[in-house]
Amino acid sequence: MKHYDNHEIENRLYVEGYSLIAGTDEVGRGPLAGPVVAACVIMPKDCYIEGVTDSKKISEKNRKILEGIIKEKAISYKVVFIDPKKIDEINIYEASRLAMTTAINTLDVKPDYVLADAMPLFIDIKSESIIKGDEKSFTIGCASILAKVARDEYMVELDKLYPEYGFAKHKGYPTKQHLEAIKEYGILDLHHRKSYSPVQEEALKGNFNKNEKK
Repeated sequence: MKHYDNHEIENRLYVEGYSLIAGTDEVGRGPLAGPVVAACVIMPKDCYIEGVTDSKKISEKNRKILEGIIKEKAISYKVVFIDPKKIDEINIYEASRLAMTTAINTLDVKPDYVLADAMPLFIDIKSESIIKGDEKSFTIGCASILAKVARDEYMVELDKLYPEYGFAKHKGYPTKQHLEAIKEYGILDLHHRKSYSPVQEEALKGNFNKNEKK
């Protein structure tokens, strides 16, 4: 796996006296279906795992390998799912923040500093929002991988229930295959995001999948 030099932010915080540094990130803002998923993880000081970076830049096989190593080495980690109904209710940005905040607040060990990927957090712990944090911060990169693997596995399971949509392939993103399947089979009431325009249009037409398992 490729070497990434992404410990600078954590090292600065260690020098400043922080010891339990958590990283949090979410995946799944763009899909038309499925949950948004956030992870939060505290890694040990001086922990190094070859290949950790933005999960989107890592192959599926390597993500799964890294997920196991991260979970084994982590001081504490949590993965949180926010379902489409909640996303529709509060919007995807707030749902992403809710997922991150919930993951932070349900860790078994309370961090003394939180690094978040491009998300201002309203929590009672010192925190920092970092643009492209999943590339710049090792800890956020770890969280990115945990969230991505968890969400992808969820969508693969959903594909087993509804293979006609191709969820295992596109993970709910608005690919041509997915958009065509929505028109042909209708939307899934529990799994599609009805506040997203292509889905909303079909919902307004009453084009729901009548075979959905409730």
